[in-house]
Order: sequence, then C-alpha cells, then structure tokens
Amino acid sequence: MTHSQFRLAALQIGASPDGSQATLDTILSYEAEITAARPDVLVLPEAVLGGYPKGSDFGTQLGFRRPEGREEFQRYYDAAIDLDGAEVAALCELANRTGASIVAGIIERAASTLYCTAVFIDPDAGLTDIHRKLMPTGTERLIWGQGDGSTLPAVETRAGTAVAAICWENYMPLLRTALYAKGAEIWCAPTVDAREAWQSTMQHIALEGRCFVISACQFQLAPEVSGQTVAHWPEGDDLISGGSVILGPLGEVLAGPLRGSEGLLVAECDRSAIPRARYDFDVVGHYARPDVFQLSVDESEKRSVTFSRAQDRDDVSD
Repeated sequence: MTHSQFRLAALQIGASPDGSQATLDTILSYEAEITAARPDVLVLPEAVLGGYPKGSDFGTQLGFRRPEGREEFQRYYDAAIDLDGAEVAALCELANRTGASIVAGIIERAASTLYCTAVFIDPDAGLTDIHRKLMPTGTERLIWGQGDGSTLPAVETRAGTAVAAICWENYMPLLRTALYAKGAEIWCAPTVDAREAWQSTMQHIALEGRCFVISACQFQLAPEVSGQTVAHWPEGDDLISGGSVILGPLGEVLAGPLRGSEGLLVAECDRSAIPRARYDFDVVGHYARPDVFQLSVDESEKRSVTFSRAQDRDDVSD
C-alpha cells in the first residue's frame, strides 16, 4: 500500500578494497541511522557489493590478453555476489529490520558471466526482482555481460512504483521511455558517475519523467590513501567523489548532492507532487504522440541455447 507522505534515502559509500564482507559491514554500520531516518525506499550505489574496479584494465590490449589479467578477473569473479548468497540475505534482513525497500547495486555472478545488477528487496518478501544493466559502458564490456528485456521490473513500494536504471543507462532515451511507461514514480539510479554533469542528467530525468529521483553514487578515497594503485589518476583526487542526490518531480533538489564523504541522504516527500507535476507534462500520457512515435519493447529472456524434446505420440498410425 502506497503512502501519501514518504521518505526516500540514498546511502553513499564505496566498495571496500578489502572485499564484499568489509563493504557489507559498512552498510550494516548505518543500520541505526537508517532506522532513525525511517526511509520507505533506500538506494545503494552501483556495484557496491562485488566492487567497481575503476582504473583496472584486466590485462587487455587490443588483440590479446595477458595471463595476469586472467588472474585479476578470477579474483573479481570470486568476489562477485550470488543472488542466493549471504550478502543478499543480509540486505534482506536489513530491509526487514528497518522497514525500507532497498535497491542495491551488485556484481551478480551467474554461472561464468558477471552482470552489473540492481536488486530489489522488499522488507517483508525479501528479494523480489532484479535489473541487469543492458549496456555496460566502455571497457566495462570486458568484464560484464549485457542484460536483456526480461529484467526491466517496475516494483511496488510504500512510496510508489520504483524502477532502476544503472549509471549510463540513464542516457538511453528508449529505456527511459519504457520505464516511464511502466509507471515510474520513484526512479532509482545507482551509479559511480561523480561528474558535475551527472547532476544535470538526474535533474533532466526528474523533469522528463515527473518523478522522484534517487541517485546513489559510490565514494572512494584517493588511491594512495586507500592503498591502491591506479595508473594515470591525478594524485590526491578521490577515485570516486560521490554526488548522491534526491530530486522531486519538478527537478527540485530535495537532498544533496553529497560530495567528499560517506553518508546517508534523506528527503521527505509528498506523493501529490507527482500529479501536480504531470498536469502540464506527462511524457507517456497526454504529452505523447502515439500517432507519430511508438516504442516496441521485447521483454522475453534471451538464451544462447534452447533444448526441445519430441513428445511421445499416443496416436501412432499404421
């Protein structure tokens, strides 16, 4: 059941170089603060569990891959998250204890392929849905598979209908249109994009979709501070500087952007702001032109191999 008044939150933390358990411990360390804030929806950054290996090349140059890159990928694969694993179970327990629906970015391990995935966790039902990033950006394609249309959920929460677009998926206009058509009211944007320009993207989506937007970005210290080595990175600059933000359906900033530290952002929201905002602009409603533009979305699961078996025939003829 949706509420007319609700709270939205973004938890800005970084994936720990010490692994997913250390990251999970950081998430859980915010439990008292989350409980006190009473958010209805809480968004965690892209790849926060499993890690975003910014600056890594996995030993790849055009036309060949070095053995040490395969070793690095093995370590990354081993650190990835199983949907039925302990990390997701811990998030489900956190959701249950705090009463928050959680949308969290993970690196999902599915057989021998990794996906950049957002998991949807209900405080009562646990893990209900996933969204796999449709198009990894740039060299992310070395390490992540592509999702398909079968994981484009619109999930009911106490705050309204929630959808997720991960990082540069937010620049895909047809994906945005599809999610608007699913009734997006709470737009969840897990990301590692800390650029100032990202704020314009989030404001644009809030205005375009006339929806609430929660962008949760990672925060990671300068490599030399955290004991990492990242080639060609400016000394002293945070590896990912944050910028988590919450916006209302007319593009107004409700909380953030938060930069230069970890932290929990919380915003008080009024559901009636959505119809007020859509009075003069409903991107898939009265402002659409279906006589001119139409979008077809294939939500079927794509499999590289399918098996069929001939059925026994009862009516064998002579």
